[in-house]
Amino acid sequence: MNSKNISIAILLLLLIGAFGFLFTQQSDTVVVVENEPTDMEEEVMPVEPDNGIGNGAEPIPQAEARGPESVIGTSVSGNEITAYHFGSGEKEVLFIGGIHGGYSWNTALVAYEMIDYLEANPSIIPDNVSVTIIPVANPDGLESAVGATGRFEASKASAISDAARTAGRFNANEVDLNRNFDCEWSENATWQSRSVSGGKSPFSEPEAAAIQNYVNMYKPSAAVVWFSSEGKVYPSACAGVPSKASVELAATYATAAGYPAAAEFNAYAITGDMVNWMAKQNIPAISVLLTDHKNTEWNKNKAGIEAVLKAIAE
Repeated sequence: MNSKNISIAILLLLLIGAFGFLFTQQSDTVVVVENEPTDMEEEVMPVEPDNGIGNGAEPIPQAEARGPESVIGTSVSGNEITAYHFGSGEKEVLFIGGIHGGYSWNTALVAYEMIDYLEANPSIIPDNVSVTIIPVANPDGLESAVGATGRFEASKASAISDAARTAGRFNANEVDLNRNFDCEWSENATWQSRSVSGGKSPFSEPEAAAIQNYVNMYKPSAAVVWFSSEGKVYPSACAGVPSKASVELAATYATAAGYPAAAEFNAYAITGDMVNWMAKQNIPAISVLLTDHKNTEWNKNKAGIEAVLKAIAE
């Protein structure tokens, strides 16, 4: 090979080496760029934590979002079942009257007295407590006896006959709603010495289903249900002994109100009871039986209510 060819070969080798160096530098630059954060990564928004219950559950609606009152369902005849809400604390106490409609119409009136009292004295409710009151859980039964599905005058109700009052115990399907809940339920139920209907199945009646849906949605911390008449307070249990919380709740209400507290109702077998069903849901619940079928005994019950709200707040 002559000197000219040698010079050309050397030049070609130098050019090849230069191109190889440039290619290596370009490749290194690409790698560095790929490892830098991109604009897309910088713009990713943080995900809010799930506030629901269970996997994929929707957040439970808060009390303040419901307004002062809400319709939780309707009766067989289409009458609204209304709940009244007070306070915004996380511990909700549920009060229910009128489950036996016109038969125990004074239980609806004591609930309305409580509504009036809380409207006039909102500071009675502790900051960490909220209150819901369902004054008439059986509007059809109340209407059949007193001619109203909501507020009414006690003087008008006092004039009804015993037969009309007894007929008003049941809903428009002639079902005893306090035998329609899923705790030792039976289609053939008992009230005193007579047989009554517990419905075709647990929660077959829209009134009972409305209460079930409300309790399942809002999970109250405690519940107080008014009945009449005996003048006692009972804790709740479903196929077992009452929980400690239920016994303490009954004692708290009874002591403040001046009612005797009893261990259990054993006058006759009760199936499908609402308060006992709440116990099955691990909710401390009590039955407050007014002394008679006419008086609300407001001062006694006001003391019991205030004692329960204070106990729940602690």
